[in-house]
Amino acid sequence: MLSIVLLSPLARVAPRALARRLARLLGWVGLVLLCLLGTAAPARAEDAPALEASLLENVRSLALGKVAETAGARVEVTLGQLDPRLRLAPCQSIEPYLPAGVRLWGKSRIGLRCKVGPTPWSVYLPITVKVFGRALVVPAGAIAGSVIAETDLAEAEVDLAEESTPALVEATHAVGRVLAQNLKPGQTLRQAHLKTRQWFAVGETVRVIAAGPGFTLEGEGQAISNGIEGQPARVRTESGRILTGTPSGERRIEVSL
Repeated sequence: MLSIVLLSPLARVAPRALARRLARLLGWVGLVLLCLLGTAAPARAEDAPALEASLLENVRSLALGKVAETAGARVEVTLGQLDPRLRLAPCQSIEPYLPAGVRLWGKSRIGLRCKVGPTPWSVYLPITVKVFGRALVVPAGAIAGSVIAETDLAEAEVDLAEESTPALVEATHAVGRVLAQNLKPGQTLRQAHLKTRQWFAVGETVRVIAAGPGFTLEGEGQAISNGIEGQPARVRTESGRILTGTPSGERRIEVSL
């Protein structure tokens, strides 16, 4: 009966008009479905695949052990959750592992792979690694372009892994340097916050310190590239040999032989 009621008025309509009405009707149906789908509840964090407490403890132990080998400081590891969109096959044995090239520092990840199950799989679990140690902070904050004085600095326990750039621990490495950006009160002073120094320019005479297994040689050379802090530079020795080394001070370069 329902199909007769719907089709009987349309049967008297010309074929082209009927096609247009059907297209409009289908368009409205599609719009309604789209609205209904759009209002569906988004995936929540608690909908993420559940992991057993023993596995999470193994992940934490793996991360703590790896960081402790190199950091030698107080370490905290906070575990995140798997992507809620994942649909993992059942697994009787899950093994945590450290992915190649991953550094457990700040926001990182630990791999999980199914060792015993009908379908092998491998996923990443996000983690946050905090490594606490003593470093320099700027209690009152500072503005970009200012020259750091010893009175601007204090020592405090900070999260060394909060940023990738190294935190400064010695005041002698900071005093007299120019800030490259604004610092908030209490912010840790890091290498990237300081403007890069140029130790010498092309054409200048520089002191060359060449070190090898069990010996050290000193001499002079002429810079054939600018000596920028943290970047390799080249010098030509008095004998005409060209050496590449690391600028380490005012008109000074260190070369490893």
